[in-house]
Amino acid sequence: MTDCKNNKVKNKMRLRFVIITVCCFLTLAVQADEGMWMLGNLNKQTRRTMKELGLQMPADKLYSSKRPSLKDAVVSFGGFCSGVVVSEDGLVFTNHHCGFSCVQQHSSVEHDYLKDGFVAHNRSEELPNPELYVRFLLRTEDVTKRVLGAVKPEMTESERAGAVDSVMFAISEEVAHKDSTLVGIVDAYYGGNEFWLSTYRDYNDVRLVFAPPSSVGKFGWDTDNWVWPRHTGDFCVFRIYADKNNRPADYSPENVPYHPEYVAPISLDGYKEGSFCMTLGYPGRTERYLSSFGIEEMMNNDNQAQIDVRGIKQAIWKREMDRRDSIRIKYASKYDESSNYWKNSIGVNRAIRKLHILEKKRAMEQELRRWIQQTPEEREKLLRLFPDLELDYKNAREANHALAYFAESFLNGPELVQLALSILNFDFEGEQKTVVANLKAIVEKYANLDLEIDKEVFTAMLKEYRSKVDSTYLPEFYGTIATRYGGNDKAYVDSLYAASELTTPRGLKRFLERDTTYHIYDDPAISLGIDLIGKMFEINMQTREPSMNIARNERLLNAAVRRMYSSRNFYPDANSTMRLSFGTVCGYTPFDGAEYDYYTTTKGILEKAKAHAGDVDFEVQPELLSLLSNRDFGRYADEKGEMNVCFISNNDITGGNSGSAMFNAKGELLGLAFDGNWEAMSSDILYEPKMQRCIGVDVRYILFMIEKYGKAGNLIRELKIASGK
Repeated sequence: MTDCKNNKVKNKMRLRFVIITVCCFLTLAVQADEGMWMLGNLNKQTRRTMKELGLQMPADKLYSSKRPSLKDAVVSFGGFCSGVVVSEDGLVFTNHHCGFSCVQQHSSVEHDYLKDGFVAHNRSEELPNPELYVRFLLRTEDVTKRVLGAVKPEMTESERAGAVDSVMFAISEEVAHKDSTLVGIVDAYYGGNEFWLSTYRDYNDVRLVFAPPSSVGKFGWDTDNWVWPRHTGDFCVFRIYADKNNRPADYSPENVPYHPEYVAPISLDGYKEGSFCMTLGYPGRTERYLSSFGIEEMMNNDNQAQIDVRGIKQAIWKREMDRRDSIRIKYASKYDESSNYWKNSIGVNRAIRKLHILEKKRAMEQELRRWIQQTPEEREKLLRLFPDLELDYKNAREANHALAYFAESFLNGPELVQLALSILNFDFEGEQKTVVANLKAIVEKYANLDLEIDKEVFTAMLKEYRSKVDSTYLPEFYGTIATRYGGNDKAYVDSLYAASELTTPRGLKRFLERDTTYHIYDDPAISLGIDLIGKMFEINMQTREPSMNIARNERLLNAAVRRMYSSRNFYPDANSTMRLSFGTVCGYTPFDGAEYDYYTTTKGILEKAKAHAGDVDFEVQPELLSLLSNRDFGRYADEKGEMNVCFISNNDITGGNSGSAMFNAKGELLGLAFDGNWEAMSSDILYEPKMQRCIGVDVRYILFMIEKYGKAGNLIRELKIASGK
């Protein structure tokens, strides 16, 4: 699923530098359906294109910092997904996979909300989620002049980065100083050539209201993930709470439903092929303008490490999850997150090869080389840009390869290692409220640790890392395994887990309570963590100089390309800020002789459940099969009496767009984006207009499941139904 999942900040053990080359040097016009546009910076050309495609709303109804607008109904959900406010009492629709960890945390063998779903029959039954928040964008502001005002020509790249970071931090702090309920974040755009301030307001009391069973919300699981045709009801419902003055507040029984500035109206009219469709949400990060050298490195290092290492780890988890319900519930969320990126990496590498992305990038770069050679003032400054980029990527390649496998094998591998590193990085000196919250988060995160499973994972990770890197990149404890344990990885792991107090509730409690008799740095798991941090720092230092060189040259190249195509309508790469993408509802041809329609219906659910009988990925409860077979769809049916489940558009999305609102030409909700398609998995690198599609769950299917399966007509009555039968 597309982080459209996300998810969450991934540990990247190297810098990733984005360049603006151009999606195609041979054309100056961006495809109408290409681009993740900044709402607060829509130019006339973009607005005109939207109107030509069918948009019926004025631009100030999409975004305004002075009056309610459509952007006020869209939230960043937890910082890793998106969502949309659909009622005057703060109901939020997002994806099931975005709320999956919340559903898992509230589940048990006795109350298996993952399997059976969850319905709050009244507001007193809505379940709080202490670590969850939603974020509303209030306004954006160009602060480029102020940020770059601190940069001097004689600065080194490191000095420049320090100066820029200092000003960005100061601007952010000014926002909170004026109003403690606000959050200011300055982000870099166009490779660090522009900077914009986004001002947000966060709400921290967000409660689970409705979750469909996983046979709906996860129908198809790994088999269908990233694949069209899709029949997944990927939605979840939460409610935002505030204090009695409608201001942000931590969870309290005294809090009341939040009353939003703007509520997204819902359309029951559906869509046709060619209908205008726009997606509004928080895409995570694209690297669409990465050089061919960077793409090669991503394929061979980050992606391949995820493919190799996570495949091993997940096989262990899945085996035990299938054996025991208790393990299935404990490991469901982390397996879901891990496997999503694993399959994504497989798809990206496959698409890069199949769609000849590297060849296209090299052709684009050759055009830029020619322009530099033919332009005297550019040739004087940029003659060595490409040779230097190639050399610096080459110089960092081996260390970056080790860092990629290091991150997957250890930082994202055994949970005991993750716990040890969390403790080593813990800050007891912050505000008491923050310290307590962070301590609680550690307890909750590692409460689901199964020691025997984790030991098996650790043993497998030790072997995999050793097999993939040069011996100079092995941490010191590999020497201990060789000498003290005769090269027996399992014996070392068994001894480590037996000796560490962090594997016991008592040991963790002593850390949490800051027991002065517990010498935590003597714990073998902590010693292991220190060893890992030391090795990681050592490897990182090998990449420091080439990385700084790449940062400088990528930024210069970015600026050069925008000079070369000064009349082109550039859009910035996604960077977790609110973006608008737009296009039309449409099918596509994945390969010769095949044609995919633009929507699916409940017929496909029944067909897949029958064809995959016995496959847990397609299991559906009998009562759900009966509900769909009865075809009592009411006002949620289309004009043929069918129930649409999913649909596709050529809207431009990426990870973080999960849960993004998909609107029609009037700004009425059609559904929620939740995935991309397998044939265009390289879309974060290069947009393929004929192939790339955004998969969304139809809002009519969402409402049908809430009303007919969940028997929650009270939630339906809260909604603003704008049109339909």
